[in-house]
Amino acid sequence: MSTGHAFSAKIGWSRWLGQRLTLVAGMAILGLFIFMAIAAPMIAPYDPIAQNGDLRLVPPSFLHPFGTDNFGRDILSRIIWGARIDLQIAFIGVAFPFLIGTVLGTISGYFGGIIDTVFMRLIDIILAFPFLVLMLSIIAILGPGLLSFYIAMALVGWVSYARLIRTQMLVLKNSDYAVAAVSLGFSNARIMFRHLLPNAIAGSVVFSMSDAVLVLLNGAAISYLGLGVQPPLAEWGVMVAEGQSFISTAWWITLFPGLSIVVLAFGFSLFGDGLGEVLGVRE
Repeated sequence: MSTGHAFSAKIGWSRWLGQRLTLVAGMAILGLFIFMAIAAPMIAPYDPIAQNGDLRLVPPSFLHPFGTDNFGRDILSRIIWGARIDLQIAFIGVAFPFLIGTVLGTISGYFGGIIDTVFMRLIDIILAFPFLVLMLSIIAILGPGLLSFYIAMALVGWVSYARLIRTQMLVLKNSDYAVAAVSLGFSNARIMFRHLLPNAIAGSVVFSMSDAVLVLLNGAAISYLGLGVQPPLAEWGVMVAEGQSFISTAWWITLFPGLSIVVLAFGFSLFGDGLGEVLGVRE
């Protein structure tokens, strides 16, 4: 009997894993990078910013699996430490737009009227400018650095989340349970954030994973242009920029950080697709 139960449990687990393979793969990739970021002081073989003129442009070898850069710094160590900054860019760059857009979209969709009209005109103004151009303009005004990047993302990136939530709120505010909540005399804030928002937010949560990919790529691009993370900090976009002058003679300087960006972005994408399947959300 116990053998039969064990066999059934194994079959059930295999079926669940097969149905959630995309989600599991995404979680595995993200988990690997999160582990790298947390354990960087313990697993990085060298100091990521220590320079050594005797080890300039050493190709991949046993001692330096990913080679060294033009300052003699170990590429593998810099990639491991860079995971901290790039994950921070992805998470913080999504968190603030998500929060701002969710609050504004909830208020606009619930109240409608003049509030919704003003809100939609504001969105139209922001969408009239190319996203990257508007973000670069804000960073140019504030000055280079991660803080400027986060502020620019918060000022520009909230639009997509607000539109998603607003659309859901326009439908849900006329539902039976919303009408019942109004009849019971609940406050607008309680109805919006305790009764409607939990039923409207699934699509935004799934979208945030796809948005994390764009934020990660934007962060790398900004750092590549010299407006994001500043040297000598280890960040993958900065590493790609530093290696572009040596692309024909020391290809490893740009290849490995570039692959890291692609793999992490792929992990976020898989996780978002898998989460959408679990939640029944289709983008």
